[in-house]
Amino acid sequence: MENRGFILIGFMVMFLVSIGCAGPTQLEMDYGTAFKLAKFNQILNPEAEKNLEPVVGFDGMAAKVTIDRYRKEFEKPVPPPTYILGIAK
Repeated sequence: MENRGFILIGFMVMFLVSIGCAGPTQLEMDYGTAFKLAKFNQILNPEAEKNLEPVVGFDGMAAKVTIDRYRKEFEKPVPPPTYILGIAK
């Protein structure tokens, strides 16, 4: 009976070692692929950093108004949430 226990423990140890030493799974090899694809697909022009020409088409006054409007959005206090409880008759 003791031999069966030692044999069973030996097989369990061999099984656990074989799992622990297994190579990477398909999931591990593809980890981060979705993020990399999404990031790549969102880049319109990968060579844009090499273009040192100034941006044209947006004059200074329009840019100032746009930036001021953007900054004012953060100055407004957020209204507190209102909760309406209805009672059915």
